[in-house]
Amino acid sequence: MVDFEWYRSFIAIYKHNSVSEAAKTRIMTQPAMSQHLASLEAEVGEQLFTRTSRKLIPTERGKQLYSHLAPHIESLEEKTMGLKLHQSPTMQTIRIGTTQELFTEKVMAHLSCMEWNTITYFGESDQLLELLKEDRVDIILTTRKYMTPGIEYVRLMEEKFVVVAPSDTVVPEFKQQKDMESWLSEQRWISYGLELPIIRRYWKEFFKKGPLINPVHVIPSMNLILKAIGEGAGVSLLPTYMLECPQAAGGGWKTVFEHMTVRNDLLIGFKSKHKHALVINDFIKCVSERKEE
Repeated sequence: MVDFEWYRSFIAIYKHNSVSEAAKTRIMTQPAMSQHLASLEAEVGEQLFTRTSRKLIPTERGKQLYSHLAPHIESLEEKTMGLKLHQSPTMQTIRIGTTQELFTEKVMAHLSCMEWNTITYFGESDQLLELLKEDRVDIILTTRKYMTPGIEYVRLMEEKFVVVAPSDTVVPEFKQQKDMESWLSEQRWISYGLELPIIRRYWKEFFKKGPLINPVHVIPSMNLILKAIGEGAGVSLLPTYMLECPQAAGGGWKTVFEHMTVRNDLLIGFKSKHKHALVINDFIKCVSERKEE
Protein backbone atom coordinates (compact mmCIF):
# COMPACT_ATOMS: atom_id res chain seq x y z
CA MET A 1 0.00 0.00 0.00
CA VAL A 2 1.36 3.44 -0.96
CA ASP A 3 2.21 5.78 1.91
CA PHE A 4 0.96 9.36 1.35
CA GLU A 5 4.36 10.67 2.51
CA TRP A 6 6.01 8.86 -0.41
CA TYR A 7 4.00 11.06 -2.75
CA ARG A 8 4.98 14.23 -0.90
CA SER A 9 8.64 13.24 -1.04
CA PHE A 10 8.36 12.44 -4.74
CA ILE A 11 6.87 15.90 -5.43
CA ALA A 12 9.69 17.56 -3.48
CA ILE A 13 12.39 15.60 -5.35
CA TYR A 14 10.75 16.42 -8.67
CA LYS A 15 10.74 20.15 -7.90
CA HIS A 16 14.36 20.28 -6.71
CA ASN A 17 15.91 17.56 -8.93
CA SER A 18 17.79 16.45 -5.84
CA VAL A 19 17.18 14.09 -2.94
CA SER A 20 19.35 16.13 -0.58
CA GLU A 21 17.64 19.45 -1.36
CA ALA A 22 14.19 17.85 -1.17
CA ALA A 23 15.12 16.39 2.22
CA LYS A 24 15.99 19.87 3.50
CA THR A 25 12.64 21.31 2.45
CA ARG A 26 10.77 18.44 4.11
CA ILE A 27 13.01 18.51 7.19
CA MET A 28 14.00 14.88 6.71
CA THR A 29 17.27 13.00 6.50
CA GLN A 30 18.59 12.16 3.05
CA PRO A 31 18.46 8.37 3.66
CA ALA A 32 14.80 8.64 4.70
CA MET A 33 14.00 10.63 1.56
CA SER A 34 15.85 8.09 -0.61
CA GLN A 35 13.87 5.30 1.04
CA HIS A 36 10.59 7.04 0.21
CA LEU A 37 11.62 7.27 -3.43
CA ALA A 38 12.79 3.67 -3.58
CA SER A 39 9.55 2.46 -2.00
CA LEU A 40 7.41 4.44 -4.45
CA GLU A 41 9.42 3.21 -7.45
CA ALA A 42 8.98 -0.36 -6.19
CA GLU A 43 5.23 0.19 -5.88
CA VAL A 44 4.95 1.77 -9.33
CA GLY A 45 7.22 -0.85 -10.85
CA GLU A 46 9.23 1.66 -12.86
CA GLN A 47 12.09 4.05 -12.35
CA LEU A 48 10.84 7.60 -11.79
CA PHE A 49 14.18 9.43 -12.19
CA THR A 50 17.34 9.00 -14.16
CA ARG A 51 20.30 9.62 -11.89
CA THR A 52 23.16 11.80 -13.23
CA SER A 53 26.23 13.12 -11.45
CA ARG A 54 24.59 16.47 -10.70
CA LYS A 55 20.85 15.99 -10.50
CA LEU A 56 17.89 13.67 -10.96
CA ILE A 57 16.09 13.81 -14.30
CA PRO A 58 12.45 12.64 -14.25
CA THR A 59 11.63 9.78 -16.60
CA GLU A 60 8.51 9.84 -18.76
CA ARG A 61 6.76 7.79 -16.09
CA GLY A 62 7.96 10.26 -13.47
CA LYS A 63 6.59 13.21 -15.46
CA GLN A 64 3.28 11.45 -15.92
CA LEU A 65 2.99 10.64 -12.22
CA TYR A 66 3.87 14.20 -11.24
CA SER A 67 1.23 15.72 -13.54
CA HIS A 68 -1.40 13.47 -11.94
CA LEU A 69 -0.28 13.90 -8.34
CA ALA A 70 0.79 17.54 -8.01
CA PRO A 71 -2.66 19.20 -8.14
CA HIS A 72 -4.10 16.76 -5.58
CA ILE A 73 -1.14 16.95 -3.18
CA GLU A 74 -1.11 20.76 -3.29
CA SER A 75 -4.87 20.88 -2.73
CA LEU A 76 -4.62 18.57 0.28
CA GLU A 77 -1.72 20.54 1.75
CA GLU A 78 -3.64 23.78 1.30
CA LYS A 79 -6.69 22.42 3.11
CA THR A 80 -4.55 20.91 5.87
CA MET A 81 -2.66 24.16 6.39
CA GLY A 82 -5.94 26.04 6.49
CA LEU A 83 -7.26 23.81 9.25
CA LYS A 84 -4.07 24.25 11.26
CA LEU A 85 -4.16 28.01 10.93
CA HIS A 86 -7.78 28.27 12.05
CA GLN A 87 -7.10 26.05 15.05
CA SER A 88 -3.83 27.61 16.19
CA PRO A 89 -3.97 31.05 17.86
CA THR A 90 -0.20 31.41 17.47
CA MET A 91 -0.63 31.78 13.71
CA GLN A 92 -2.42 35.13 14.17
CA THR A 93 0.98 36.80 14.12
CA ILE A 94 3.05 37.17 10.94
CA ARG A 95 6.76 37.97 11.12
CA ILE A 96 7.93 40.25 8.31
CA GLY A 97 11.46 40.88 7.08
CA THR A 98 12.04 43.94 4.92
CA THR A 99 13.92 47.23 4.59
CA GLN A 100 12.75 50.37 6.33
CA GLU A 101 11.94 51.96 2.97
CA LEU A 102 9.79 49.08 1.76
CA PHE A 103 8.03 48.88 5.11
CA THR A 104 7.25 52.60 4.98
CA GLU A 105 6.08 52.59 1.37
CA LYS A 106 4.46 49.15 0.97
CA VAL A 107 3.40 47.84 4.39
CA MET A 108 2.62 50.72 6.74
CA ALA A 109 -0.37 51.97 4.76
CA HIS A 110 -2.03 48.55 5.11
CA LEU A 111 -1.44 47.95 8.83
CA SER A 112 -4.85 49.27 9.86
CA CYS A 113 -6.57 46.77 7.55
CA MET A 114 -4.64 43.70 8.74
CA GLU A 115 -6.50 41.19 10.88
CA TRP A 116 -3.37 39.78 12.49
CA ASN A 117 -0.47 40.98 14.57
CA THR A 118 2.87 41.77 12.91
CA ILE A 119 6.47 41.62 14.05
CA THR A 120 8.88 43.36 11.67
CA TYR A 121 12.63 42.94 11.26
CA PHE A 122 14.72 45.32 9.14
CA GLY A 123 17.80 44.34 7.17
CA GLU A 124 19.47 44.13 3.77
CA SER A 125 18.55 41.51 1.17
CA ASP A 126 21.14 38.92 2.25
CA GLN A 127 20.24 39.40 5.93
CA LEU A 128 16.54 38.98 5.19
CA LEU A 129 17.23 35.73 3.34
CA GLU A 130 19.06 34.34 6.37
CA LEU A 131 16.17 35.32 8.65
CA LEU A 132 13.78 33.44 6.35
CA LYS A 133 16.02 30.37 6.09
CA GLU A 134 16.30 30.24 9.89
CA ASP A 135 12.49 30.54 10.31
CA ARG A 136 12.89 33.79 12.21
CA VAL A 137 10.49 35.48 9.78
CA ASP A 138 7.57 34.07 7.79
CA ILE A 139 7.87 36.34 4.78
CA ILE A 140 10.29 38.86 3.28
CA LEU A 141 9.91 41.88 1.00
CA THR A 142 13.07 42.16 -1.05
CA THR A 143 14.52 43.47 -4.29
CA ARG A 144 16.85 40.49 -4.83
CA LYS A 145 15.93 36.95 -5.77
CA TYR A 146 18.27 34.25 -4.50
CA MET A 147 18.04 30.77 -6.03
CA THR A 148 17.72 28.99 -2.69
CA PRO A 149 16.11 25.53 -2.43
CA GLY A 150 12.84 25.58 -0.53
CA ILE A 151 12.22 29.32 -0.96
CA GLU A 152 9.81 30.78 -3.50
CA TYR A 153 9.09 34.32 -4.65
CA VAL A 154 6.10 36.13 -6.09
CA ARG A 155 6.35 39.49 -7.84
CA LEU A 156 4.72 42.29 -5.89
CA MET A 157 5.40 45.09 -8.35
CA GLU A 158 7.94 46.57 -10.71
CA GLU A 159 9.81 49.59 -9.40
CA LYS A 160 11.41 52.16 -11.69
CA PHE A 161 14.52 54.17 -10.78
CA VAL A 162 15.23 57.62 -12.15
CA VAL A 163 18.03 60.13 -11.61
CA VAL A 164 17.16 62.69 -8.93
CA ALA A 165 19.14 65.91 -8.49
CA PRO A 166 18.90 69.09 -6.39
CA SER A 167 16.25 71.44 -7.77
CA ASP A 168 18.80 74.12 -8.69
CA THR A 169 20.87 71.73 -10.85
CA VAL A 170 21.44 73.13 -14.34
CA VAL A 171 21.18 70.35 -16.93
CA PRO A 172 22.58 71.17 -20.39
CA GLU A 173 21.03 69.87 -23.59
CA PHE A 174 22.98 66.94 -24.98
CA LYS A 175 23.13 65.88 -28.59
CA GLN A 176 25.20 62.75 -27.96
CA GLN A 177 24.88 60.02 -25.36
CA LYS A 178 28.58 60.19 -24.53
CA ASP A 179 28.24 63.86 -23.50
CA MET A 180 25.36 62.97 -21.19
CA GLU A 181 27.42 60.16 -19.67
CA SER A 182 30.35 62.51 -19.17
CA TRP A 183 28.15 65.08 -17.42
CA LEU A 184 26.60 62.47 -15.13
CA SER A 185 30.06 61.12 -14.25
CA GLU A 186 31.09 64.59 -13.10
CA GLN A 187 28.20 64.89 -10.61
CA ARG A 188 28.48 64.29 -6.86
CA TRP A 189 26.86 60.88 -6.48
CA ILE A 190 25.11 59.53 -3.40
CA SER A 191 24.86 55.75 -3.30
CA TYR A 192 22.91 53.25 -1.22
CA GLY A 193 26.03 51.04 -1.02
CA LEU A 194 29.67 51.01 -2.02
CA GLU A 195 28.98 48.45 -4.75
CA LEU A 196 26.73 50.99 -6.57
CA PRO A 197 23.93 48.44 -7.20
CA ILE A 198 21.37 50.49 -9.15
CA ILE A 199 23.87 53.04 -10.45
CA ARG A 200 25.91 50.26 -12.02
CA ARG A 201 22.82 48.83 -13.73
CA TYR A 202 21.88 52.30 -15.03
CA TRP A 203 25.30 52.76 -16.63
CA LYS A 204 25.27 49.28 -18.15
CA GLU A 205 21.82 49.76 -19.66
CA PHE A 206 22.24 53.23 -21.15
CA PHE A 207 26.00 53.62 -21.65
CA LYS A 208 26.95 49.95 -22.16
CA LYS A 209 29.78 50.09 -19.62
CA GLY A 210 30.40 50.32 -15.90
CA PRO A 211 30.39 53.69 -14.10
CA LEU A 212 33.77 55.28 -13.37
CA ILE A 213 32.58 57.18 -10.32
CA ASN A 214 33.22 57.17 -6.58
CA PRO A 215 30.24 58.17 -4.45
CA VAL A 216 30.81 61.22 -2.26
CA HIS A 217 28.29 59.87 0.24
CA VAL A 218 27.11 56.33 0.99
CA ILE A 219 23.77 56.39 2.83
CA PRO A 220 21.96 53.05 3.32
CA SER A 221 18.52 54.66 3.38
CA MET A 222 16.65 55.85 0.31
CA ASN A 223 14.50 58.22 2.34
CA LEU A 224 17.61 59.87 3.76
CA ILE A 225 19.23 59.97 0.30
CA LEU A 226 16.22 61.93 -0.97
CA LYS A 227 16.55 64.37 1.93
CA ALA A 228 20.27 64.73 1.25
CA ILE A 229 19.55 65.50 -2.40
CA GLY A 230 17.06 68.14 -1.27
CA GLU A 231 19.85 69.68 0.80
CA GLY A 232 22.06 69.87 -2.29
CA ALA A 233 24.43 67.06 -1.29
CA GLY A 234 24.46 65.35 -4.69
CA VAL A 235 22.49 63.21 -7.14
CA SER A 236 21.30 59.62 -7.00
CA LEU A 237 18.92 57.04 -8.47
CA LEU A 238 15.67 56.56 -6.56
CA PRO A 239 12.44 54.59 -7.14
CA THR A 240 9.65 56.67 -8.64
CA TYR A 241 7.08 55.45 -6.10
CA MET A 242 9.01 57.34 -3.40
CA LEU A 243 8.85 60.54 -5.42
CA GLU A 244 5.08 60.26 -5.90
CA CYS A 245 4.34 60.27 -2.16
CA PRO A 246 2.89 63.50 -0.69
CA GLN A 247 5.72 63.54 1.87
CA ALA A 248 8.26 63.89 -0.95
CA ALA A 249 6.66 66.96 -2.51
CA GLY A 250 8.50 70.27 -2.33
CA GLY A 251 11.68 68.66 -1.08
CA GLY A 252 14.18 70.70 -3.09
CA TRP A 253 14.80 68.02 -5.73
CA LYS A 254 13.87 67.28 -9.33
CA THR A 255 14.08 64.32 -11.69
CA VAL A 256 16.61 64.33 -14.52
CA PHE A 257 16.33 62.44 -17.84
CA GLU A 258 12.86 61.09 -16.95
CA HIS A 259 12.82 58.97 -20.11
CA MET A 260 15.82 56.98 -18.86
CA THR A 261 14.67 54.61 -16.12
CA VAL A 262 15.92 51.25 -14.93
CA ARG A 263 13.45 48.68 -13.72
CA ASN A 264 13.69 46.28 -10.82
CA ASP A 265 11.23 43.72 -9.44
CA LEU A 266 10.00 44.03 -5.88
CA LEU A 267 9.48 40.50 -4.57
CA ILE A 268 7.80 38.68 -1.71
CA GLY A 269 9.68 35.59 -0.55
CA PHE A 270 8.51 32.72 1.64
CA LYS A 271 9.28 29.08 2.29
CA SER A 272 7.74 26.61 -0.15
CA LYS A 273 6.29 24.56 2.69
CA HIS A 274 4.22 27.60 3.74
CA LYS A 275 2.99 28.58 0.26
CA HIS A 276 -0.59 27.59 1.14
CA ALA A 277 -0.66 29.16 4.62
CA LEU A 278 -3.68 31.45 4.79
CA VAL A 279 -1.86 34.15 6.73
CA ILE A 280 0.89 34.22 4.06
CA ASN A 281 -1.55 34.46 1.18
CA ASP A 282 -3.72 37.02 2.96
CA PHE A 283 -0.67 39.19 3.62
CA ILE A 284 0.41 39.01 -0.04
CA LYS A 285 -3.11 39.94 -1.16
CA CYS A 286 -3.25 42.79 1.35
CA VAL A 287 0.02 44.50 0.39
CA SER A 288 -0.64 43.91 -3.31
CA GLU A 289 -3.80 45.98 -3.19
CA ARG A 290 -3.38 49.63 -4.12
CA LYS A 291 -3.97 51.93 -1.19
CA GLU A 292 -6.06 54.89 -2.28
CA GLU A 293 -4.95 58.32 -1.08
